[in-house]
Amino acid sequence: MPAKRSAYFVSDRTGITAEMLGHSLLTQFETVAFNEVTLPFIDTIDKARSAVEQINHQGAQDGTRPLVFSTLVHADVSAVVASAKALFLDCFEIFIRPMEKELGVPASHTVGRSHSAIDFVNYHHRIEAVNYSLAHDDGVSTRDLSDADVILVGVSRCGKTPTCLYLAMQFGIRAANYPLIPEDFSSMQLPSQVKPLRKRLYGLTIQPARLQQIRNERRPGSTYATLANCEFEVREAEALMRQEGIPYLDVTSKSVEELATTILQEANLGRRVY
Repeated sequence: MPAKRSAYFVSDRTGITAEMLGHSLLTQFETVAFNEVTLPFIDTIDKARSAVEQINHQGAQDGTRPLVFSTLVHADVSAVVASAKALFLDCFEIFIRPMEKELGVPASHTVGRSHSAIDFVNYHHRIEAVNYSLAHDDGVSTRDLSDADVILVGVSRCGKTPTCLYLAMQFGIRAANYPLIPEDFSSMQLPSQVKPLRKRLYGLTIQPARLQQIRNERRPGSTYATLANCEFEVREAEALMRQEGIPYLDVTSKSVEELATTILQEANLGRRVY
């Protein structure tokens, strides 16, 4: 059994930055099982004291001190959390002080700068991208399809929807998706709705055995979910994409983050950071 430790991500806003950095560091310790807890909106002394009580209580239960990853901006709130019986890691302090020295200017120490709606133009752009991806999911609507930055194609249940939504939410990409179905394979032609936009198409494929598992959860015992049908659809979809010169990725062992980043790079899409 791997050792168990508790890890807390403490923030005066959403906690996303602390989570992303802290979790990335924790994954480097494969022999330790971490209980990860996020404490967002710790923006007062009272909330900080409550957080310390929770952290100390968990440490007593575990029999070992927790790890605390902090992105707290205000020094007085941070000092309270730092008093917990834990390894306190101030993510901002580690980087901000050397940067201030190098740049020769003080940091603003403003709460919530990295994940907020302060930049209205970029925030609006990201929300519009999400709305666009939702409206153009699974070929439901072809209106304004030509406005897409990228259109993902592939068989049903191969991961098109979550990849599109991740591209929209994380990078502000207007990503649509369109399914390839048996009727397309009988003609070996792209659907008429996306054929004129071939240069914006990017394909996803998947191992048939994994596709069968996914489809069987949705429609158990159906022809749609049989291994034979999954093998047929994947084989024909890949043949059609090769015929049309559409680049494609196998999603079987890739995370949505890996898929989105690869598509951004290979499709030469502008990467925005929010």
